[in-house]
Amino acid sequence: MPTFNQIRAFLSQKTIGIAGAGGLGSNCAESLLRCGAGKLIVADYDRVSDSNLNRQFYFHDQIGEKKVDALRDNLLRISPFASLQMHFSRVTPDNIMLLFSTCDVVVEAFDEASQKNMIIEEMSAQLPQIPVVAASGLAGWGNSDKLRVTRSGNLYICGDEVSEVSEELPPLSPKVKIVSNLQADLVLEILLRDWYEN
Repeated sequence: MPTFNQIRAFLSQKTIGIAGAGGLGSNCAESLLRCGAGKLIVADYDRVSDSNLNRQFYFHDQIGEKKVDALRDNLLRISPFASLQMHFSRVTPDNIMLLFSTCDVVVEAFDEASQKNMIIEEMSAQLPQIPVVAASGLAGWGNSDKLRVTRSGNLYICGDEVSEVSEELPPLSPKVKIVSNLQADLVLEILLRDWYEN
């Protein structure tokens, strides 16, 4: 089995894209960086708000900042020499190639179902060789034993695929972090599988 230093050295050569810097994206980025991910490319067009602080990797004094800027600052506190490419922009079919064509794997970390479907479809059409790790079903609390990973070709979906966010079933930190860390763990599995095969 490889040591952590060997794993970190291997991961330092990899590029991971993250579409969205909210609850899933910010927490996934934190975990991947702590494992030694070489380069993160993150795209998001939102700003930090008070309502984000119950589950996202931001702090009260960052309210109002662009999420990509606040996330960069927080990640650099963990790893000052990390390679971070942050884009304050909405991910669309027209810029997916520009944003993610150099990535070894892309994490879908959007809130809206329409955005989730868009990136899954566009990645499949434009960059089918790149694995996509998506999320579906992370609202509320409890039933964490229902969380799982579903695999279909180069598409991986983490979550229970049932619970949808609503007023009665809000996204809360424990379950959001479990799913975002399932995504991060799956990214490691995909990348390290390449290492073992080569």
